Amino acid sequence: MTNGKHLIAGEWVEGENKFTSEPAHGEAREFSVGTPAHVDAAAKAAEEAFWSYGYSTRAERAAFLNAIADEIEARADEITAIGTSETGLPEARLQGERGRTTGQLRLFASHIEKGDYLDLRHDAALPDRAPLPRPDLKMIQRPIGPVAVFGASNFPLAFSTAGGDTAAALAAGCPVVVKGHSAHPGTGEIVAQAIDAAIKKTGVNPGVFSFIQGGKRDVGQSLVQHPLIKAVGFTGSLGGGRALFDLCAQRPEPIPFFGELGSVNPMFLMPEALKARSEALGKGWAGSLTMGAGQFCTNPGIAVVLDGPDADAFVKAATEALQGMGGQTMLTDGIAAAYRQGRDRVAGVDGVQELVSTEPGEREATPFLFSATGKQWLDNEELGEEVFGPLGLVVRAADFDEVRKIARTLHGQLTVTIHMDDADTADARQLMPVLERKAGRILVNGFPTGVEVCDSMVHGGPYPASTNFGATSVGTLSIRRFLRPVCYQNMPDELLPEAFK
Repeated sequence: MTNGKHLIAGEWVEGENKFTSEPAHGEAREFSVGTPAHVDAAAKAAEEAFWSYGYSTRAERAAFLNAIADEIEARADEITAIGTSETGLPEARLQGERGRTTGQLRLFASHIEKGDYLDLRHDAALPDRAPLPRPDLKMIQRPIGPVAVFGASNFPLAFSTAGGDTAAALAAGCPVVVKGHSAHPGTGEIVAQAIDAAIKKTGVNPGVFSFIQGGKRDVGQSLVQHPLIKAVGFTGSLGGGRALFDLCAQRPEPIPFFGELGSVNPMFLMPEALKARSEALGKGWAGSLTMGAGQFCTNPGIAVVLDGPDADAFVKAATEALQGMGGQTMLTDGIAAAYRQGRDRVAGVDGVQELVSTEPGEREATPFLFSATGKQWLDNEELGEEVFGPLGLVVRAADFDEVRKIARTLHGQLTVTIHMDDADTADARQLMPVLERKAGRILVNGFPTGVEVCDSMVHGGPYPASTNFGATSVGTLSIRRFLRPVCYQNMPDELLPEAFK
């Protein structure tokens, strides 16, 4: 049951002002509006907690992460009920996302207990080296301090209150201050209650986690500008993320902003693959494009094909599949309005052909499909901008040279996909050097919707897919965002971190 309050260092705090949730269906609820004063209290509590939590053992932190997962599962039905009400996402999606959320927490618990993430290095002293001796040098990764995390609109669990950013930061030894997303404030609060219960169960300092509802922009602005916050994790829009990124850079002490800002996730359909299975590829693309109302950051919005009869067959299959799909509820009224604006922007480009046209409701997404020539793509940069929702664009290139040019004009992407057969290998090999520079994950013969949580995953890429091309927000490597290397020279064993002993 929600109380509409903020959780700050173990205390549920009322706010003077309220905002009312806007659920897709069911009961609207009142929640306290966060303020810079709430941010200040949470950041100070996080800094105080760091002096114990940042120096806790890996086993203690693993136990805390597992306790959070247990407490989330104990609230499974409540989370699903309020999550579906607020977001309009189906029960199966929320249940699957809850499993991913608890799985991430348990994965990080296992990961830190192994200790590999510490990247321990040791160069022994060489006292007899000429012309100068070498000192004894040891290196380890250490936590950076309090971290701010922004809840995402499209993943109310896996990228929000106890999502990947929070799990990685807590695993690293960093206290977390979460700004909840106003699209699902009740879901965020129930998960915060689970973390609060885990804090009480394990006895960690309550300042290790605070949850502040949004309501006004000054909450996010004050959070990224607070001098005690040492890094930010963010998943959201390009405009909002870039504004916060700039604030981080303008601080007297600039801090890293790890923002995942969206992507069009283009697919390149090689000629032989298109000839062999154009219909299956068209249907498969339609399914991936519309999954979750197209509200996945890995939604494949662009398909690049060589013009000709095989391209016609692909387009025909995709068109027929999309025309048979009904509307889906979007996460918020604002996201639905932005989707319609994106449709109008694409439709307004000279020469672009509309293949599937539908009429969505106020908070509804229905699919749209457009077609453009390779030249039109190259002449209109706005065709490469993300439309958040089930909108697809087929780019019909005149020849393979034009395909290569299209690839080179891409902005940074989370994913790029190649559909190919063995006979396409030579052409695909020509694309690989370009695609490696454009994306964090390159797929062959698959669809990018769905991100595996594991050691090898990269969910990031060159700007604007993310603001830090060397980081990932999914997988165990994401812990490195909240660690920094420290070298110890001629250090007595008694002063070294426990991992060296």
